[in-house]
Amino acid sequence: MEQHLGSITRDLIHHAMSYQEYRFLIDQLLAENKTTGHNHSEAYLDYTRMNVQRMNRWDKTAKVSPLLKETVEAIQENQIWLVITEAWCGDAAQNIPYLVKLAEFNPKVQIKFILRDEHPEVMDEYLTNGTRSIPKVVGMTADLSCELFTWGPRPASAHELVLEYKRDSKGMSYKEFSETLHLWYARNKNQELEAELLPLITNTLVS
Repeated sequence: MEQHLGSITRDLIHHAMSYQEYRFLIDQLLAENKTTGHNHSEAYLDYTRMNVQRMNRWDKTAKVSPLLKETVEAIQENQIWLVITEAWCGDAAQNIPYLVKLAEFNPKVQIKFILRDEHPEVMDEYLTNGTRSIPKVVGMTADLSCELFTWGPRPASAHELVLEYKRDSKGMSYKEFSETLHLWYARNKNQELEAELLPLITNTLVS
């Protein structure tokens, strides 16, 4: 019988995208004035175009501390990091390139991507306060016998900004709030993301 973690099966992992395939898909869809998911409005296209710029920037500038680099390099058992995402998601664009950089430090780590709206059965197993918030990262053993960690949809301080805005927008438009959130990401430079991932990855190491 096939090993699986809930709705995460070997077949799903086999058909999941690499980072290069994910980025190619986004470029291909934008060339057709589309994005991932079902909403191809101009607003969602603009979000997606901006996210391509964000990922391009982080691909070049994201820095990983020596400690986290050494921690990832110390992974001895094969792992899969499955990222649930969509091209229009700003939080995904801010966090995914850093995750990709981490995975590149160790060939035993395979990072794969699936689209939330194409896999609701997976997404619904990893809700955040009852919502389908993305990105969501699920770390697991390569044989799918054990879930190692989950993370997402955003670092805690950024998440608190979102919750505060939802509780009371103080008259701020969503566009204005989005600019505030992405300014937080630019200033934080993945430091809080790293601080949250370090203990998660450390706990996966075989002693």
